[in-house]
Amino acid sequence: MQLIARKVDVAGRDERNRALGRAGEERALQHERAVLIQHNRDDLARRVRWVAEEDGDGAGYDIASFEPDGRARLVEVKTTNGWERTPFFISRDELEVANERRAEWRLLRLWDFSREPKAFELHPPLDADVSLTAQTFQANFH
Repeated sequence: MQLIARKVDVAGRDERNRALGRAGEERALQHERAVLIQHNRDDLARRVRWVAEEDGDGAGYDIASFEPDGRARLVEVKTTNGWERTPFFISRDELEVANERRAEWRLLRLWDFSREPKAFELHPPLDADVSLTAQTFQANFH
């Protein structure tokens, strides 16, 4: 099969994806706080942090939250406008944290976001539910 060259507005696509991701994270942050408040844990709801916004990417999760019993909950949010099985990207840092902190780490999958947002959670190990495919490679000189 031949590869077809095409012109892609990479900057425009990246900006749209960043805006969608940010909107999904913001909605997830509100949800995390609302769940804690529903469980009469206003104390924990006030301590929920939007790590990706406050500290930047690279922590391996977007939101530092809590279970109603006080246990840590690390939430990585993946948002798409497509259906629930639309592929999404996950970083090496996110996978490493998922594997190192399995009991706390969750992937919150938001889909159909622009029309009627729906969500579900995935728990590590992720490869039990999804196929992980390398998309880019680093080239090092010998």
